[in-house]
Amino acid sequence: MIEAATVLGAHHPAEVFALPFMWRALVTVVILAIAAGVVGLFISFREMEFVSDGLVHAVFPGLVIGAALGGSAGVLPGAVLAAIISAVLFTVLEHRAGVGADAAIAVVLTGLFSLGIVLVSRQSGYVSQLQELLFGRLLTVTSAQLWQILAVAIAALAVVALTWRAQLFRAFDAAGAEAAGFRPLRSDIALGIAVALLVVAGVQALGVLMVLALLTVPMAVARLLTRGFALLIPLAIVIPLLAGIAGLWLSFEWSVEAGATVSPGAVVVLLLVAAYGVAAAVRSIRRARAHPRQAVRA
Repeated sequence: MIEAATVLGAHHPAEVFALPFMWRALVTVVILAIAAGVVGLFISFREMEFVSDGLVHAVFPGLVIGAALGGSAGVLPGAVLAAIISAVLFTVLEHRAGVGADAAIAVVLTGLFSLGIVLVSRQSGYVSQLQELLFGRLLTVTSAQLWQILAVAIAALAVVALTWRAQLFRAFDAAGAEAAGFRPLRSDIALGIAVALLVVAGVQALGVLMVLALLTVPMAVARLLTRGFALLIPLAIVIPLLAGIAGLWLSFEWSVEAGATVSPGAVVVLLLVAAYGVAAAVRSIRRARAHPRQAVRA
């Protein structure tokens, strides 16, 4: 245990994050944490976690086509186009075609994700490309990609800001929102596009399998820790920030000192999941103290 502590304490965090690639990775996490904290509020209240999962996977063929046509410069445009098309398809199928939300998501998700697998398998070296798209490249984010991530995240926040009243009304009282003159289809498409843009912003760094955790877990933790509405977004931002700092630092230490190849995105996600477990335990203890008789009966 002493040796492990010595290894983990070998580099001060300030020294680690002074490295250019670690600094860019940290800034990426900060951008995504802020955007996900805001958009995640409506994902949680609207119970759109499965929609987010569907969009994460539906973006995959756009990444592949964009990379095939324009190289690294074409990844973002391809992902944005696929994400927006998928978000609109989800919403329109649910509202107009009489298809349930889960069924619509399943149809679009499986179709587009399978298309992406077929497209990437036709390219040389597709196994490594597939791994990069699935698991992300957080430590290799370039300055140009960082600006792209920032631009897309700002666009997602702008969509939410422009429809903030409608989104709040729709989240708490869907029938009342429609009676007040808000159009459900327009609000749902706007929120879907915001989620899709945030997926695109995160998928380059975290990969399609890990960006979902950033969209859903921090807000889930925040809702376990507090009942105050005003504290939800700040908590949902701080939690992934702390997980990001700790995850990046730990992955760096393990890679440099222990010689282990560790995905920083995976470490960040594991820390978020651990935070959820701790928050759930704290919530259970609070309930047991507030209602001791019910806890004994249970």
